Amino acid sequence: MWKWELTKGASACSHLPLLPLVLALLVSLLPGACCNAHPPRGTNSSAPLEGRHRPPRGTNSSAALVGRHVRSYNHLQGDVRRRKLFSFQKFFLRIDTNGRVNGTKSRDDPTSVLEIKSVAVGIVAIRGLSSNYYLAISKRGEVYGAKDYGIDCMLKERIEENGYNTYASSEWRNGRKQMFVGLSVKGRPLRGKKTRRKHNATHFLPIMV
Repeated sequence: MWKWELTKGASACSHLPLLPLVLALLVSLLPGACCNAHPPRGTNSSAPLEGRHRPPRGTNSSAALVGRHVRSYNHLQGDVRRRKLFSFQKFFLRIDTNGRVNGTKSRDDPTSVLEIKSVAVGIVAIRGLSSNYYLAISKRGEVYGAKDYGIDCMLKERIEENGYNTYASSEWRNGRKQMFVGLSVKGRPLRGKKTRRKHNATHFLPIMV
């Protein structure tokens, strides 16, 4: 810091014009920390985001905001699976080219290859890839193949405690009881009115094709 002294014969007033220059010099020597100060709250800063917190790359920011349930339902949005449904009675469910539904012991039967598509939460449509018929349950409980997708083709898919799946009509009931897709010990389709969730005849194991 310089020490300013009045020279002999000079007055203090003669040095007043130098004060602004001195102040400017002092400001220029200050550290640049003030330039990195955070903007006041409520302001919209256009400064780079370096130094701010960012979500890791590859993460779903919406999932981070609302929790894991966002990702846990992704498989219900138009998911399509190719499977064979192997019944507890040791038959592969098939839909033949005439729309008949029954069971086959053959592992190579092309009519047993099915496309299972999620159409809503817990609701699927099952179509035979070879026959192009949909698995359906009528209001009377008849299990059949429908040429066109409709209300009879909407099935509730549920994983049971034994690891097998059940498929019940999402629209039709026998009183208060659900009606399920089922195969008898001879591989014949059961009427939905005679089926129950606990019956082994209604249990199917999806096998990847």
